[in-house]
Amino acid sequence: MTRRISLLISWGCLLTITLTLIGALGLLFNIDWFASLAKENLALPIIWSTVSPWQWFTFWGVTMLYASIGLVGLHFLQRAFAKFAKGELFNLINSRNIRRFAIFLLAQSAAKPIYDALSSVLLSLNHPAGEKVLAITFGSNEIRAVALAMILWVVSDLLIEGSKLQSENQQFI
Repeated sequence: MTRRISLLISWGCLLTITLTLIGALGLLFNIDWFASLAKENLALPIIWSTVSPWQWFTFWGVTMLYASIGLVGLHFLQRAFAKFAKGELFNLINSRNIRRFAIFLLAQSAAKPIYDALSSVLLSLNHPAGEKVLAITFGSNEIRAVALAMILWVVSDLLIEGSKLQSENQQFI
């Protein structure tokens, strides 16, 4: 059962990475669609009619840079679960991959307020003086991600200890 779930998670990570990259390219070539998605989903007091095309393309780049942190983290998570699916539970490679995922999860959580600040300033650059926007957010989602990253860091240490026990047991056999 563990192997099947691990395989499912591994494939899920690969699918998410692939679809995100394809979607990102699609949004780059249809920047108006990206703009409409941003207008619908961003809760910022932006005067949308003032946002110029170069701002949308720059905002796309900032968004993809932020998203790429998570995608790299998913890559390491996928590698760990691919090994779990093969029955390789306790080894140093899995520990490193889980730890790298935790690091990228922490990095993305720390980057969220920076991303929000950059986005709000970028999209309000053309506003009149005194009406520019600087939005910095740090909410419960980021706190949960930090907590999860710390838990996964501990799990990566447990995998190292399990690896040591496994090699000790093999020496007795």
